[in-house]
Amino acid sequence: MFKLLKTENNARRGELHTNRGVVQTPAFMNVATAGAIKGALSAKDLGDVGCQIMLSNTYHLHVRPGDETVKQCGGLHKFSTWEGPILTDSGGFQVFSLASLRNITEEGVTFQSHIDGRRIFMGPEESMQIQSNLGSTIAMAFDECVENPAEYSYAKESCGRTTRWLQRCKAKMNELNALPDTVNPEQLLFGINQGCTFADLRIEHMKQIAELGLDGYAIGGLAVGEPTEVMYDIIEQVEPFMPRDKIRYLMGVGTPINILNGVERGVDLFDCVMPSRNARHGHIFTSSGIININNSKYDTDMSPLDSGCDCPVCKRYSRAYIRHLIKAGEMLGARLLVMHNLYFYNKLMADIREALDENRFSEFKAEKEKVLGRRL
Repeated sequence: MFKLLKTENNARRGELHTNRGVVQTPAFMNVATAGAIKGALSAKDLGDVGCQIMLSNTYHLHVRPGDETVKQCGGLHKFSTWEGPILTDSGGFQVFSLASLRNITEEGVTFQSHIDGRRIFMGPEESMQIQSNLGSTIAMAFDECVENPAEYSYAKESCGRTTRWLQRCKAKMNELNALPDTVNPEQLLFGINQGCTFADLRIEHMKQIAELGLDGYAIGGLAVGEPTEVMYDIIEQVEPFMPRDKIRYLMGVGTPINILNGVERGVDLFDCVMPSRNARHGHIFTSSGIININNSKYDTDMSPLDSGCDCPVCKRYSRAYIRHLIKAGEMLGARLLVMHNLYFYNKLMADIREALDENRFSEFKAEKEKVLGRRL
């Protein structure tokens, strides 16, 4: 499934082969939580901004419109009209972050829907069934997301439970993929490494799940409030124990600087709501740094958002016009800003891949770190 093409120190250049096409890595997944990018972007728009792979969420699609409904409509690809690979998150993070009341047992989690308050039970088998109904290209295993900071004893207990849940996820997926009415009988399964910020738990858990021979491995439970250097340290601790021939995914990360540092430490795949969420609030990533289009200094600025960008937005629209749209509450404003930010992220990944191809990633990273986090 994953082909490692070359390395530069720990940074990796590869390809993820799926039945929905090949993903060139390192790659960024554009987050379409409920099957669409917030900001009124369509599947065609995703192609226009260079998206390779879309991420949608099991929990949100389960509560609305319902995974059975999506299955009856032919699966998430047909439903959304996105033809490329789709990764579905397991719903675990949302269960633990959105549900005000929840009860965790060995079987799974009982919680209240944040939509209508109804009681829902989700465990490994339920998560796999929902993701099978959605027919995604890649399904994430159901895991327990523990808040940081956490007690060591609970984090250790949680790692054991997550491993047992992963074994059940694998068994259930094998069962579902063999059924005649399965939407995608070639669905892939990624396992998730947990252990909070305890390096020994992270390493031991990674060793355990690596033995299961999964299609890919993710590092979860980071970028949730811990210092950035702690996150980097955990990646460095875990990386040597991640299978070299499988894709590596750092969940929920992050800023352009985070991505550069993740690639340097051996990560292949990233996702984050930041580019689209920040865009809707006027925070724009450019090749010179970050701008806030809400600032009055852009009132009559007829230059593009980023003079070094060739996205559809920068080719046509000015800062002044887009600022006007945002201030007037016009949906087009948010749409244009989201398009630009997603293009910026996907172009950054393409530039990273090119730098790796040409054995100059270290120089590229050093150059970009000086400007991409700067607020203008």
